[in-house]
Amino acid sequence: MAVTPVGNPYVESSDLVANYPGASEALAERIDIVGVNPFANAAARDAAIPSPVQGQMCSLNDDNKGYRYDGSAWVLFSGAGAANFTNTATGTYTTGGISYKYITFTGSGSLVVDRAGFADILVIGGGAAGGGGQSSGPGTGGGGAGGNLSATNVYLSLGTPTVTIGAGGAGTVSSYGASGSTSLVFPFVAPGGGGGAPFTGATLIGFSGGSGGGSSNGGAAGSGTPSLGNTGGVGSTASSSLGGGGGGGANAVGANGTGSAGGAGGAGLANLLTNVSVTRSGGGGGGSLGGTPGAAGSGGGGAGSSGAIGGNGSANTGGGGGGAANGAFRGGNGGSGIVIIRVVV
Repeated sequence: MAVTPVGNPYVESSDLVANYPGASEALAERIDIVGVNPFANAAARDAAIPSPVQGQMCSLNDDNKGYRYDGSAWVLFSGAGAANFTNTATGTYTTGGISYKYITFTGSGSLVVDRAGFADILVIGGGAAGGGGQSSGPGTGGGGAGGNLSATNVYLSLGTPTVTIGAGGAGTVSSYGASGSTSLVFPFVAPGGGGGAPFTGATLIGFSGGSGGGSSNGGAAGSGTPSLGNTGGVGSTASSSLGGGGGGGANAVGANGTGSAGGAGGAGLANLLTNVSVTRSGGGGGGSLGGTPGAAGSGGGGAGSSGAIGGNGSANTGGGGGGAANGAFRGGNGGSGIVIIRVVV
């Protein structure tokens, strides 16, 4: 039985329904996915779409049902509209004629979904700490920012998924900054940032993570997770300063250290889920011996230092901590992560 859609109509391609917003809950399990050439079965679909992307939909003739790709698997399409949660909303607003409510998790908890459907999410992992300094030691690497996962129209299943907020990594003296911890609301995961490298007289790499940590003394920078973060910067080998590399940010790589300065932390990404633009996931700046410390990456990163503790990443931004230098000072701590979920009301 064909059902007249509520809201926007179907937008069809040869095999896929590209968009079907606005379906009411009453239509659940009664939607006929109309394709010009529906697939005979799952094997035919998989052969025609070997690399599906999240949000694609198709119909199969063998079971007369529609499916949606959720980013990892084809799942039965129920004709769902907006999801709903029963937690107390952090805020509400209307923009472009559409009303929203959202919930912000700054600490771990549970999301109570009483109606399955679509939502917009932001999941940010904990930022990493910058590398620790040693007595009269040169600049260390800045901590990488927590992975920044932002997605629209993701499907939330009925239930009470646990929301985990990743902690920022702790700074140390004369050792690697600890990497940040993972944030998640199943199945959406954002890894923590990679720790910044210390300087022990050796060439030391930055740790990999959501965004990678900066290195010291020419070591390889830590790599970031594709689509969630960026690589850190490389520490200088110039004897005048040995500035540490900056930690990577969600929107930019960490800058390389130079003979006169630590590398700046990579910039973070702005997000509008709360109707206010907020930038998060900035990398930590690299430390510098006798030069200019690396600047903090916009979005909660901590600045590098010269003869002091590295700057801390800001709480609930996933910002990386700054690297230390020129003394037995710890690297800056990474900032904790955050989860924001928005639905149409």
